[in-house]
Amino acid sequence: MDLHIFFLPFLAPGHMIPMVDLARVFAGRGVRSTIVTTTANVPLIQPTLDLANADDSLRHPIQILVLSFPSFESGIPLGHENLLAFNDPEVTPEFMTAINMLEAPFKQLLQAHRPDGIVADIFYAWASDVAKEFGIPRLVFHGSNTFCTVVSGALSGLKLHESEQAFDVPGLPHRFQMTWSQLPEFITKPDDSMKRLGDGYRTSYGMLANSFYELESDYIDLVKKGSETKLWHVGPLSLHNQHTEEKAARGNTTSVSSDECLTWLDSKRPRSVLYVCFGSLGQCTTTQLHEIALGLEASDHPFIWVVSNAGEPSEWLPERFNERVVGEGKGLLIRGWAPQLLILNHEAVGGSVTHCGWNSCLEGISAGVPMVTWPLFAEQFINEKLVVDVLRVGIAVGATVCSIHKEKRALVKGEAIKKAVDELMGSGEEAESRRKRAEKLKELAIKAVAEGGSSHMDVSCLLAEMVNLKASRGI
Repeated sequence: MDLHIFFLPFLAPGHMIPMVDLARVFAGRGVRSTIVTTTANVPLIQPTLDLANADDSLRHPIQILVLSFPSFESGIPLGHENLLAFNDPEVTPEFMTAINMLEAPFKQLLQAHRPDGIVADIFYAWASDVAKEFGIPRLVFHGSNTFCTVVSGALSGLKLHESEQAFDVPGLPHRFQMTWSQLPEFITKPDDSMKRLGDGYRTSYGMLANSFYELESDYIDLVKKGSETKLWHVGPLSLHNQHTEEKAARGNTTSVSSDECLTWLDSKRPRSVLYVCFGSLGQCTTTQLHEIALGLEASDHPFIWVVSNAGEPSEWLPERFNERVVGEGKGLLIRGWAPQLLILNHEAVGGSVTHCGWNSCLEGISAGVPMVTWPLFAEQFINEKLVVDVLRVGIAVGATVCSIHKEKRALVKGEAIKKAVDELMGSGEEAESRRKRAEKLKELAIKAVAEGGSSHMDVSCLLAEMVNLKASRGI
């Protein structure tokens, strides 16, 4: 029995890329997969879909249906249909107004195409009600991990007070501490919009997580025992990009070609290179960028440093940095987007500095790369606890303030950056143990998505359930 599934990704790179990977996974199982997005977002995903659809084994090519973005009605500048287009990556009330206004045209597409189910990002609070209206299941795509879900729930149940005193997060399989300033606003200052997102999740048919059982089994078991919401783990989705062309095509156009990156990496010793990236939306002040440059130069490890949303390099690079470091082949600067999967999976890369966005964490885990953790905003400080305290494949650089606004974060000095990098890339006993743990997680990740693996089986069970639901509707 044929299945037709609509995929509705949130309009930000970190949400769109794994959702497109998920559509490819479903299409590879014979599902008619249709991605619904807005006009300006099509170029971000079209190269990946063109590569996927070139596979003759697909029963149904992946389709795109386009929604008109309500720029004028929501007060958003024309063409600003993705958080990547804004100088400040905050999800504003105006942007959420636009997201909510997509409900009506989305319903028109449902009426016209009659899919058998919807996979919608957690940010579409209205998707569960719409699915019920059409008598089909809505699956929530949660771009994060189950650890984050469990920890967020535990934190939300506490009576927290603004204080810099560290506290234990209670009732969890692992002990770790957090501070008030490390918590995201959806925990410290929950508003009505967050409540609506929670309601949409609770009234959905179930949740799909880009993770795998072996990575966080204790927390997956907690959710399955203590929640009525169904849960499937379908990741790491990035591992479905095995070819160089697939890895290079994910996301935006790169400022440095993939060939140039690979040539530079080929010239370096195995495990000698540090990859530094703060995600598609991560921004730093010019002062912080300057300190990063000082720390990287002082550590004396070759590096690839991805810098987004920054001014002229002369404003934040130390004097003659390009001459001393870049010109000597010790560092490669990439402005804007980078072919991250290609870089992380190169044998020359021995560590990364990450903002702890879940895609970046999981891509690093899947590549067997240990990390220096430097969370910035949202749930990233929670992800840091998973990487550092639970999985023990990371070293915290010492970030203390969770904020989307770069000016509000505490400055991390170059000395602290050098110390963390040297510890990560060093040859001591703990560094070697960390690398072995990272390599083991890579092996488990690869097994999870292979035939018979935990994530592969979860996808099989989910699709069988979707087929049974369709049959029960008499379609």
